[in-house]
Amino acid sequence: MIEVRIHGRGGQGNVAASYLLAGTAIGQGWHALAFPTFGAERRGAPVAAFVRMEQRPFRRRDQVKQPDYLIVQDETLLHDPATLAGLKPGGGILVNSRRPATELGFEGRVHTLPATSLAENYIGRPVPNTALLAAFLGLTTLLPIEALSNELARRFKGEVLAKNRALVAAVAQMIETGAWKEMEAPHAIGT
Repeated sequence: MIEVRIHGRGGQGNVAASYLLAGTAIGQGWHALAFPTFGAERRGAPVAAFVRMEQRPFRRRDQVKQPDYLIVQDETLLHDPATLAGLKPGGGILVNSRRPATELGFEGRVHTLPATSLAENYIGRPVPNTALLAAFLGLTTLLPIEALSNELARRFKGEVLAKNRALVAAVAQMIETGAWKEMEAPHAIGT
């Protein structure tokens, strides 16, 4: 089982990101579940969303407390200890930031991507979710990036779809494909 926790702020598309990732997995024959948790329901408030993916059916419906991967859509949330809490040893962290991981105080399996500015350039809105998902899929190679484009086509049409697909293609060219491929996600207990 692969468990992903997505941290961001209201309005950044955290919930949409979790549904897109789960839908991408389902489109590739996996079993997946996505769900959010909210604090104060207002724009800018911290939001977490969870995704579980496995190639066989599972029943777990609780929050992801020990993720294999973290996707952080707002780097200011790195100051909150809850954001990094429970990350499995050797887990990967993908951060929306213009700064390199070392400048954020990280070493190891941490990758940064200027997802907000990329989204503004390609889709005209500061919503980093699609760029971060494309980077995540490229880094892990768990699912093909093309599968994300297929899932986007289920949700968007016309110009919005074309802009999101262009963003996905641009991110695919920017990242080191398979950089996290060798990471083995420990199996969750009680699945």
